[in-house]
Amino acid sequence: METIKNYFFADMSVMLGRSMRHVLRSMDTIITVTIMPIAMMLLFVYVLGGAIQSGTDNYVDYLLPGILLIAIANSVGYVSYRLFNDVQRGIFERFNSMPIARSAAIWGHIMTSLVSNLISLTVIIIVALIMGFRSPAGILAWLAVAGILALFTLALAWIAAIAGLSAKSVDGATAIAYPIHFLPLISSAFVPTATMPGPVRAFAENQPVTSIVETIRALLSNQPVGNEIWVALAWCIGIMLVAYIIAMRVYKKQA
Repeated sequence: METIKNYFFADMSVMLGRSMRHVLRSMDTIITVTIMPIAMMLLFVYVLGGAIQSGTDNYVDYLLPGILLIAIANSVGYVSYRLFNDVQRGIFERFNSMPIARSAAIWGHIMTSLVSNLISLTVIIIVALIMGFRSPAGILAWLAVAGILALFTLALAWIAAIAGLSAKSVDGATAIAYPIHFLPLISSAFVPTATMPGPVRAFAENQPVTSIVETIRALLSNQPVGNEIWVALAWCIGIMLVAYIIAMRVYKKQA
């Protein structure tokens, strides 16, 4: 037990490398998580942007935070899918028979989501810069944005872990991605909530994505974030902790 604890990070890095190889060999994952958000950003900026009144001169500046969250949401289904495959193939049982930290296997999948999304979001930001995105934010603001995106990624990854570990079919494992995709669409990610009908506006203004988008948008534009940042952090950390507790309980039963 002492050895397992001491080598947890080494074991997790091995599992991370294993899972990352699966991601890099999957063209479907790369297209969905990186290319599709870029295509959506191109569509909204160059086709629909002229008809959208966002209150800013450069629509890509307004749009980028929402596109970053869309990219993270797109990755959720793959986390649950890979976990489901490991459960069905008995991979976790094999790992648990080895002298490695028992939780290293699931943490490998979670950290893969974090690393792969970091790469994906970096590519998207580079494309946005080519499209004319500009930010007066300093290094601390960018670090705050990175931290919020990381927390959002971890929150969704642990939700996906619950689905992947408990599902009875592939469709059941990946179905968790569909409701999550709707959250950025019904938020202030693409248009101000003031333009929405009453019931839709009430939902949009009181769900996690809007507070996260508004916080990131304020940080990147070097504007005061107000209380939105605390609301965003509360959503991310609260969802992450609840999902983590449930996922680990399910994982222990599987193990």
